[in-house]
Amino acid sequence: MATDLKINGNQHQIDLPDDVPLLWVLRDEVGLTGTKFGCGVAACGACTVHIDGEAVRSCQVALSDVWGDVTTIEGIGTPDAMTAIQQAWVDHQVAQCGYCQSGQIMQAAALLAENPAPSDTEIDDAMQGNLCRCGTYPRIRAAIHDAASKLKEA
Repeated sequence: MATDLKINGNQHQIDLPDDVPLLWVLRDEVGLTGTKFGCGVAACGACTVHIDGEAVRSCQVALSDVWGDVTTIEGIGTPDAMTAIQQAWVDHQVAQCGYCQSGQIMQAAALLAENPAPSDTEIDDAMQGNLCRCGTYPRIRAAIHDAASKLKEA
């Protein structure tokens, strides 16, 4: 039986087994490869997407367990109109290898939607499940503060 999913504002009919992880639905079935496979056990955050605005690890959400609209990194900005978070990432040169960045940005977006002016501790707590092998954590924190400031001004 097919499952209807709304992904980045577009309706998709997915004809896969109910236990297929959302990560593979997004990458292999829908072709949205911005969401990355990192560990497969929800420990690294590379596969972070939003379901109804909540940051989740898509490697651990079965297709049958998706409870609302899905937003991926491809759904939060365009090359012509980056979000404040994406622009802050560029301005602070956060990415080195870049592999974790879509998950980092999605987690940061969920944080700022919940808490528009997070402290360093709140940022660290929210971002602790998103690993960066390159160790750009100070730049991630600075970019989140910058994005919060820009969103406040807007």
